[in-house]
Amino acid sequence: MDRRKSIQTIILGAGASALAFHGCKTDSSEVNEGIPPSDPKYFGRTPEELKRLEQLNAEQLFNEHELETIGVLSTVILPPKEPHGGPLEAKVPEFIEFMGKDIPELETTLLGGLMWLDHKCNTEFGVAFKSATLAQQKQICDEICWHDPEIPLDDQALEIQFFALMRNLTLTGYYTSKVGIADLGYKGNQPNVWDGVPQDVLDQHGVAYDPEWIAKCIDQSTRATIATWDENGNLLT
Repeated sequence: MDRRKSIQTIILGAGASALAFHGCKTDSSEVNEGIPPSDPKYFGRTPEELKRLEQLNAEQLFNEHELETIGVLSTVILPPKEPHGGPLEAKVPEFIEFMGKDIPELETTLLGGLMWLDHKCNTEFGVAFKSATLAQQKQICDEICWHDPEIPLDDQALEIQFFALMRNLTLTGYYTSKVGIADLGYKGNQPNVWDGVPQDVLDQHGVAYDPEWIAKCIDQSTRATIATWDENGNLLT
């Protein structure tokens, strides 16, 4: 199993586990109170959330060079592949900038880490990280991609914290995007097609379907038809 396939397996497993903790019901009338449902600008957010979103979008955390460096580093962490692409197609740099603005505690690690990355690359190879060869970029990343599990991450070197944060943000940004979801092959809940119990199983147990019920229940040409019942609870169609 290659590195990307391993990441996909981990993401799918984590997502399935997370769903188990989000089954609580919410009163939609409370959530949507005061939100114009016909305005696509709101896309399910409250006015307070929208105001916060517009405020963050108006701010700028990274300059052009830093955004390009984030783009390069994200593709080193998660190389793109056909047909869906990679972090750039999923707008991971924009996602990371948004997260940095939304969670100010991340700013020092992100900005400091980017400075360290360029300084290290200039010292080693005489170029900024984004201009280095892939082999040079991987060499630098190899030095900071592992951290001592016995030591709290916050107590380790800035560059170690930076790479761990960038790795997490890259995977989160990619696999929560339309591109990343397509890469996973996740299709969501979809209706299946049921053709009844297999004939060999029916034969094994000595049972058979009533032809009348077969016609009513297992005719895929009528699967979009809403069933109707008589006043005694008998299925009509």
